[in-house]
Amino acid sequence: MGRSPVIQSPHLDRVEQNLRPRPGHAHDFLGEDPRRLIEILTEDLGAVHALGLTHEAVADRLERITDAARKGLGDPIWVEGRFQTEVQEARGKLPCPWGHPGLYRKSLVTLFRVDTGESLQWTDLSIHLIRAHGFYQGRGSAYRLEPADLKRILEL
Repeated sequence: MGRSPVIQSPHLDRVEQNLRPRPGHAHDFLGEDPRRLIEILTEDLGAVHALGLTHEAVADRLERITDAARKGLGDPIWVEGRFQTEVQEARGKLPCPWGHPGLYRKSLVTLFRVDTGESLQWTDLSIHLIRAHGFYQGRGSAYRLEPADLKRILEL
C-alpha cells in the first residue's frame, strides 16, 4: 500500500463488525486475519488484477459450476469431466453482511479436481461477496478463496 494511505470508512467499520463472529451468527468471515477490511479488499483486488481476472469473471465461473453441481440433487456429480462436485443445502437463507437486499441459500459447494487432487469449497453467499464486494473472505476463514487458487484450479 505504498502509493497513498488507504482509509476505512465508517460504513466499512460497520461491515467489518458484521463479518466477525457474534452471538447467533456462527460464521466468521474474517478468520484469524488481523488486517482491516479495506486492506483485505485492496490486496485481493490487486491479486485478482495481477492474475488478469475480474471479480465478475470469478463469480460467474463459481456460479456456473454451482448450477451444474445442483443437478446432482445432493449427490456427487461430475462437472466438465474433471471436477467432482457436491452441493449440500440447509434450510434457511443468509443475508449479505454489507446489508444488500436479498437472501442467499445456505449451501456448501465442494469441488474436487481429480487430475490435480486440489479442492475448493464455497457458498452461494461467497459468490455474491466476490461479485458485489470483491471479498474473498479473510485468511483463516473456513471459506477463504485465494484468487491464485481459483485461477489455477478452475482454469480461469
